[in-house]
Amino acid sequence: MPHPHVIALHGGAGVHPARDYSEVEAHLAVLVRECDALLANGASAIDVVERAVEAMEASGLYVAGRGSAPNDRGEVESDAAIMDGARMRAGGVCAAVGLVHPISAARAVLEHTPHVLIAGAGARRLAEEQGLALVQDSAAHYRLPVGVEAEELLQLDSGLAHGTVGAVALDRQGRLAAATSTGGLFGKRAGRVGDTPLTGIGNWADGDIAVSCTGIGEAFIYAGGARDIVARVAYGGASLDDACEAMLATVARLHGDGGVIAIDCSGAVTLKFNSPGMKRAVAGANYQPFVAII
Repeated sequence: MPHPHVIALHGGAGVHPARDYSEVEAHLAVLVRECDALLANGASAIDVVERAVEAMEASGLYVAGRGSAPNDRGEVESDAAIMDGARMRAGGVCAAVGLVHPISAARAVLEHTPHVLIAGAGARRLAEEQGLALVQDSAAHYRLPVGVEAEELLQLDSGLAHGTVGAVALDRQGRLAAATSTGGLFGKRAGRVGDTPLTGIGNWADGDIAVSCTGIGEAFIYAGGARDIVARVAYGGASLDDACEAMLATVARLHGDGGVIAIDCSGAVTLKFNSPGMKRAVAGANYQPFVAII
């Protein structure tokens, strides 16, 4: 008997209530339906989360892929991670320059190396070896994402100077997967790495739960991120909702904000945030397609 499938997406936490996110909302609505159809037709969770994040990276609407901004040295450095819960295998890249799809490079780490995380020039070299697309003209490729103004690029305390995209999925075979990608903080110090590429912090999937986080990476790292959620459920008997809320409460105590999307093996979905909104969407066998920003 096929398992009821489900897909959840996020386009980053922290939005400005006075700005127009209709383009983002429309993009998420189309994308979540496409992913729903793929899962309904038997696609694997790992393939669908990669596909979803690739689409968000390519759009330039979010702080990932084309929507990433330069660091303090004028270069775009990207972080990404992906995990296949069925195989308990993960891959990530960090501080990677010139990757059109950082999430595909993370998938290459998972599939073609014995490692979990590859940084900087090593990540680019792996992408070249695997024939992945590289940015040829940074000025032409990158753009400001929706909801971010140019003057905010150096205002790291604005609450809008960060962002991430992510996807979690449960397929018809009952397999879970998660994928997360970011351009990081705008104007960040060169070489800075947040929670996104750290398997178990910004991204996680096993046989029971898949999680993707978004927000101030340093606070999520200190709070334990995705694995804190998993531990609260596995060892403390917390519900998925309560576990996500508790982890975000720790993030808040650490002067951070953000959000999390999570799915468990029963198909239950949680979308939690303590920031001013989170771009999010859900669809599945037991879910009417849902998109929200605030």
